[in-house]
Amino acid sequence: MTDVTEQAPETAPEAVQDEGDIAADYLEELLDIADLDGDIDIESRAGRVYLSVESEQPDDLRLLSKSDVVSALQELTRLAVHAKTGEFSRLILDIGGSRDARAQELSVLVDRAVERIEGGASTAALPPMSSYERKLVHDLVAERGFTSESEGEGADRHTVIRRS
Repeated sequence: MTDVTEQAPETAPEAVQDEGDIAADYLEELLDIADLDGDIDIESRAGRVYLSVESEQPDDLRLLSKSDVVSALQELTRLAVHAKTGEFSRLILDIGGSRDARAQELSVLVDRAVERIEGGASTAALPPMSSYERKLVHDLVAERGFTSESEGEGADRHTVIRRS
């Protein structure tokens, strides 16, 4: 099942449709190879393609929904899109609700960091994470009335939280 909605003005609907369709085809092939059932939903938000893979049997996707596996599959899917279009893809992949689960984990990390600051620490550094996760953390930190910055390079890039 594919559904493309909410096109950003700077992204042509055909380009979003193509990127989503290429990514969905790639993921369907991977699911077939692994002999797993899954429904793929495609949508576009702010010019970025979001793909969700769900199954009526949640255990079918259990191994694929681990954070590191989702990140790796997301990168492979981005490469597949790039190979077909020649364009860089910023698509986001969610398997079995893994993004929501990770967002909850990040919320707990931010809460603990805020507690350390409220307990007297001047800053609290979180572990390295992807740019997508750092963006979620920055939003969570701002909601709690604190500030945050990304520091470090490459795989060591992480978020540091401070009082406002």
